[in-house]
Amino acid sequence: MSFTDIFQSSFLQNVTAVSVFDMVVALVLAFCIGVFIFFVYQKTYQGVMYSAGFGVTLIALTMITTLVILAVTSNVVLSLGMVGALSIVRFRTAIKDPLDIAYLFWSLAAGIVLAAGMIPLAVFGSLFIGIVMILFTNRKTFTRPYIAVISCSPAAEEAVAEQLSGNADKCSLKSKTIRRDMTEMTYEIRLKSDDTQFISELSDMSGVESAVLVTYNGEYM
Repeated sequence: MSFTDIFQSSFLQNVTAVSVFDMVVALVLAFCIGVFIFFVYQKTYQGVMYSAGFGVTLIALTMITTLVILAVTSNVVLSLGMVGALSIVRFRTAIKDPLDIAYLFWSLAAGIVLAAGMIPLAVFGSLFIGIVMILFTNRKTFTRPYIAVISCSPAAEEAVAEQLSGNADKCSLKSKTIRRDMTEMTYEIRLKSDDTQFISELSDMSGVESAVLVTYNGEYM
């Protein structure tokens, strides 16, 4: 193959399929939107242990998706090969929080829309989604569930149930374990307010050995 054949190759013709200006604008905007998604994720995170790596992944995922879609839109043949190559990729990381899936899909969607040239949709759509996530994720209510674990004597079971029912809108027994002369009961309760002083009063009751109250969000107790 001569140098003439190299310069006439269709491979080199594809170099100018996407202009440098378009690439720079798309990647810079992808970075900005990715950073915005990252800050919204930080603001709305409610899990047990915050993962900074996942936040950086959101930025990288937005830029990588933009890069891939720019390549796909510039060449139909390349797009078919890209689909075949990506179809063999398998992700094994478990997603524990459903909100994490929303953020991953948000990053992917923003990168795709941005690379497709729909810049206003990507920018204003991301702003709108970010506002909605902040408003609804950080919304404070008094109906969040709690788990109360009470260890008491069998004679104090009724008094414990009455004390919990009097301080909660909803109180349901989830489990009951009897060990010799002690009973351990687990209740799911929804408080009337955020005042948890009653748990101290409960622990001081006759026959109650211990009383534990923890917030329950579906992941841990």
